[in-house]
Amino acid sequence: MNYEAVIGLEIHAQLLTETKIFCGCSTRFGSEPNTQTCPVCIGMPGVLPVLNRRVVEFAIKTGLAMNCRISSYSRFARKNYFYPDLPKGYQISQYELPICEKGYIDITVDGTTRRVGITRIHMEEDAGKNIHEKDCSLVDLNRAGVPLLEIVTEPDIRSPQEASAFMKKLRAILRYLRVCDGNMEQGSLRCDANVSIRPEGSDELGTKTEIKNINSFRFVEKALDYEIKRQIRVIRDGGEIVQETRLWNSETGKTESMRSKEEAHDYRYFPEPDLVPLEIKREMVEEIKAALPELPDEKKARFVRDYKLPEYDAEILTEERSIAEWFEEAVRLGARPKEVSNWMLTEIMRYLNETGKEIEEIDLRPPQLVELLELIKGGTISRNIAKTILPEMISTGRPAEEIVREKGLVQISDTSELEALVDEILSKNQKEAQRYREGETKLLGFFVGQVMKATKGKANPKIVNEILRKKLS
Repeated sequence: MNYEAVIGLEIHAQLLTETKIFCGCSTRFGSEPNTQTCPVCIGMPGVLPVLNRRVVEFAIKTGLAMNCRISSYSRFARKNYFYPDLPKGYQISQYELPICEKGYIDITVDGTTRRVGITRIHMEEDAGKNIHEKDCSLVDLNRAGVPLLEIVTEPDIRSPQEASAFMKKLRAILRYLRVCDGNMEQGSLRCDANVSIRPEGSDELGTKTEIKNINSFRFVEKALDYEIKRQIRVIRDGGEIVQETRLWNSETGKTESMRSKEEAHDYRYFPEPDLVPLEIKREMVEEIKAALPELPDEKKARFVRDYKLPEYDAEILTEERSIAEWFEEAVRLGARPKEVSNWMLTEIMRYLNETGKEIEEIDLRPPQLVELLELIKGGTISRNIAKTILPEMISTGRPAEEIVREKGLVQISDTSELEALVDEILSKNQKEAQRYREGETKLLGFFVGQVMKATKGKANPKIVNEILRKKLS
């Protein structure tokens, strides 16, 4: 019997607010442990939470971008459980009345587009962080009270690849909205996955297991792939799947049992008595909707339509809002779209990948790339020379023309100088010249290479090609 996977995701996204959800403590990452706390976020008796308005705005913005219905009335609830990094003994979350419901995101895998439903998006506070040492465990409460959005999907995902594609699309949307930085390594975007299997063609859901805190796209795929195979193996061996929470061990490449899976009633939810219900006015929703940026799918379609870019180019250029804006600024300054795309997808992206930097962190700005392209177009330098000086432009911010003049890289376009050089090279390679004349025309590349080598790459390749063809004909 063949089986198919049924996967639903629960994603926690830390919001880019300056202060926590219910107090004025900073949300800055990387501070000394327990230095960003107050009586509210460490749960001292008698304190009262005060809701951060920006959190509500970010939740509405996210819900609209993910095609959700925004609830006009929602409220907070207490989710009760006991863990060292939860100082109050409960988490303020939302339960039966979340702020966003019934949305969707479209994903494309192997040329097939699927719609993944979003059950709900709700606001809640983050817990602190346990730090386990060799002989003790420590608790850092800086993260306690940092605002979160929990985004829960329908069980519409059918493969690890689709789950990874969904996570990537979700992260792109959050970063376009600038509500979350999407840094999975720092924990500002975390994924729990619920997975079960069933016979192909069946509509019944199997017993699910939950995989907690997966912190990279690669691990999302690996963890789900392992868990699906594990469940199939258990069923085929005559066993039963146990509803439980498991952890992904990236060192062993396996999921490992953590605890039995809790049900909603285990958390004893009840309405948060210290916060009044939330009423969202339609005017507020419309105002936020009007200010939404152009999102990745819309921008990709426009890049293909208006700039005549291939689908692949448009896909890569629109994955990050900052990269898309960088590209468009260069085009507005007069550069040809495809040429800008070529340089960005090769030389600039290579530098970003090697250094781990974002495009806004490098010193090269769009006007400087446009200047470089103008030098190529005007024949001042060759494309190969441009490639050699671009890394210095990126790392220092120096203008292309300044580097070219300083290093003496101006392209040789003097016809008489190049003719003399070609004559010399043909004289030294008479056998190859004869073979060319006898039909081995691919040897033209050999002669061009010899000229470029003799001039250290400074010869104008167009003129060199013209001279060689003329003299070899």
